[in-house]
Formats: sequence, structure tokens, C-alpha cells
Amino acid sequence: MADPLATRRPTAVVIGASVSGLCAAAALAEHADVTLVERDTLPEGPEPRRGVPQARHAHLLWSGGVTAFGELLPGVVDEAVARGARLVHIMGDMVSRAPNEIWFRRFTATRHRNLVCSRDLLDAVIRERVLADERITLRRHTTALELVGDATRVTGVRVRTRAGDDGHPGRGEKGHEQGAGKETLTADLVVDASGRGSRAPVWLTSLGLPEVAEREVDAGVAYATRLYRAPGTTAGTSFPLVNVQANPAKAPGRGGIVLPVEDGRWIVTLSGTRGGEPTGDSEAFADFALSLGDPVIGDLIKDAEPLGDVVTTRSTANRRRYYEKSSRWPDGFVVVGDAIAGYNPVYGHGITVAVQSALAVRDTLRSTPLTAPGVARRLQRAATKPVAAAWDLAVGQDALYPGAAGSPPTRLERALSRFVDRAVATGAANPRALGALLDVMSLERPATRLFSPDMLLPMLFGPRRPHLQGPPLTDEERESATSRDRPGGP
Repeated sequence: MADPLATRRPTAVVIGASVSGLCAAAALAEHADVTLVERDTLPEGPEPRRGVPQARHAHLLWSGGVTAFGELLPGVVDEAVARGARLVHIMGDMVSRAPNEIWFRRFTATRHRNLVCSRDLLDAVIRERVLADERITLRRHTTALELVGDATRVTGVRVRTRAGDDGHPGRGEKGHEQGAGKETLTADLVVDASGRGSRAPVWLTSLGLPEVAEREVDAGVAYATRLYRAPGTTAGTSFPLVNVQANPAKAPGRGGIVLPVEDGRWIVTLSGTRGGEPTGDSEAFADFALSLGDPVIGDLIKDAEPLGDVVTTRSTANRRRYYEKSSRWPDGFVVVGDAIAGYNPVYGHGITVAVQSALAVRDTLRSTPLTAPGVARRLQRAATKPVAAAWDLAVGQDALYPGAAGSPPTRLERALSRFVDRAVATGAANPRALGALLDVMSLERPATRLFSPDMLLPMLFGPRRPHLQGPPLTDEERESATSRDRPGGP
């Protein structure tokens, strides 16, 4: 007679149905039966989700994330495009000014493509795909309270569940309603994907483990976003993204982005650091855009029709917890996504890191059983590698703002910042160097790619062309945004 313990499928609990949690559940489903616990009600379609206040702001999925989704959830990018998202060529379909105030030429030789759409649409496509997996069970209205186990092994999580507010089961709940109360969900692996508000540091110390080292770099960035009807005749066209990045050498840094998305809309997000923050005043929004280092965004939206009020966010600090450096780590527990590190959203790396970390977890488990001793530490280190790359990129810029960190940037950090400025200046005028720069910015290659011949040779021998003196919008694009003719469109 077969031993049931030898043949049973391992179990996992994932805390949080964020993009990070959904990706982690998808990665684990290959190796375990997964219970996904979520404290809120998930929307049925592309609608705002409680607990994601930054969702209304502009989002990008870098090409590194597009590639990773192709591996983890094949077809999900195509589904997003079928529902209105765009695969945008970098830099051919972008008008972008770097932090050092150099405009990129719109080279088309690079292979990089960003996925562009509203966060609501992207979340919906991912959520529908993941929750359709029969190996994944959703427990909504369920809050994780504490870990169960000890300093050597986590065996589950204590949760509190309340009855559904809408009186029917959520998608993926296998057709049953949950009752209210506390219970323990036992599991071979617990994954914390609960985001910036993660209580993992408290949970670990309560098990007798040492405190986790943390670092925060806060440039004091505030965001303000307003949705507009695509102006002129731009609805349904491939109008370029327009991005004016803030210059950390000229505090307060101010920037903004125009993101044409599905349903004939533009998401316009403006940002500013301490002393130069945008406000929620609708009357001041376009004027703030005109006050950026270049007025191109203000010019594009000053006569556009707004579709609602201004939404603001101030929780934008870069905050990292160094779990991978902990001297002791329990079996059966892993932290992923924003629960490890959250970044200034201006860099657009959060979702890319989430899916890359999930892939790292899946691939590690392909060579090591989920229940093997010490596998949780291996998974933690694997999940952290993409985090480290994004962290270095974000902090390398934000640490230069006054008051961003407890201590001023070191000589090495300043030297690296100067080198990156030169790399950006070179990439702005040379397609070969731009390819190397985008490999790093897209989180496809390590930062050492910037020291390759593709970058160093153009850097040493100078750009092929002089730098642009203004945003490379074509006359036709400008005219389409200001035209009064609006055939069709929503």
C-alpha cells in the first residue's frame, strides 16, 4: 500500500492577491496546491482595487517584465494587448527626457518593448488568468494575523476570515462561501506578498529570530494624476508616451509623464520632491505641467478634457528589508515583492520585479523539492536578486536629493551617478549605447552591461549626432493633439 505522505502534493499559502501574490501563486502551482488569502474583495474586471492606492497613477511594464510574463504566464501579454494595451517601442514610440535633461532620440533599432495600459486592465488580465487555475484557491476577506511555528520552521499562518460583503463567492473560490472567525492554515510553505505594509519583520521576531536590517531612501516625491480624454484625433492612434524626468541635481525635482492607454484616455502623472510637490488642486494641474523643465506635457493637456479630479499619493519612499542577509532563516517561509522592497514608482520597476522574482522561485523549485530542508532560504535569495537590481537603479538617483537618506551619498555613489549620467548622454545619441542602457533599465541584464564595448566605445569616441534641443515630437503628432476634429472615439 502506497504511503500517502510520500505521494501527497505539497501545500502553500500566499498572503496577498497583489500582482506579486498572483505571480507567486502561479509559480508555486507547478509544485504545490496553493491557497491565496486576500483581505479585500477583488473586482470582477478592470476596476480599481482597494489596497492599491498607486494604481491610478501611470504604470509601465518594462521589457524585462514582458519577457518574464511570457515565461510564467504564456499568452497573458497578448490578452492584455487584445483588450487595449500597447507594446510600445523604446525609444521609437517615446518622447523622453533623461534626469540630466538630455532628450533621447527616437531610435527604432532597439528590440525593447514596454507594455502600456492602465493598472486596472493589467491587474484584471493577470488575476483572471491565475485564478482560473484549479490548483489555486482564493480565500477572500481573509487577513493574515501571525505565523505559526518556531524559529526553525514555519508550519502555517493564523488568519481571520469575515463573511463576504456581497453574499457570493469570489472568482477562484471553488463555489463556496467562507464563514467568519479565526483559523490556522497549515502549509509546507508560506509566502508573504502583502506589500509595503508587510508585518513579516514583527512575525519573525515573535518567533525568536533576529531583527531584519532595513534601509530607507526617501526623496520626498509626491505624485498627482489626472485622467484625460485623448485630445484632438489621438484616440486609437499610436501617440507616443511623453516623459519628462526630474533632475536630482536641481532640487526640487519635478517631472511628469503622459501615458496614452486603452479606451481613448490619457493618464497624466506629475511628480515633485520636497518643496516642489504637485497638489490635488485641479485648477493648478496644467500649470504645474507647464512649469516642468520643459513645458511639453502642459502644452499637450492645457486644452484637453479632464475625466475626473486629481488623485495624489505621497507614500513613495524606497524601503528595503534585507531578509537574504539574515543570520537565521526558518524553513517554510519566503517574502516576495514589495514586502521585500518598495521603490519610488517613477522608475516603473515594481511589477517587473514581481514577475521576475516569481520566475526565480519557480525555477529554483524545479531543481529542489519544496519540502526539502533549507529550500526556503534558497528561495528567499533567488527572489531577492531582481529586487537588488531595481533597488540599485532607484537609490542611485534618489539618494542625491537633499534629505533623502540618513547620510549623504558616498564618493563611490557620486562617481557611479556621474558615470550613469554619461551613459545616458551617450545612449541618447547612439543606438548601440542605447541598447546597452535599456538592457539595464529593463532589468534584463546586470549593471555591468554599462561597461561593455557597446557603451564604452561610443562614450569614448563621442556621439554620432549632437544632442536634441527639445522634445522630438513630430509636427503631425503635435497637430493631432491640438486638432478639434474628433471623429469616433469614446
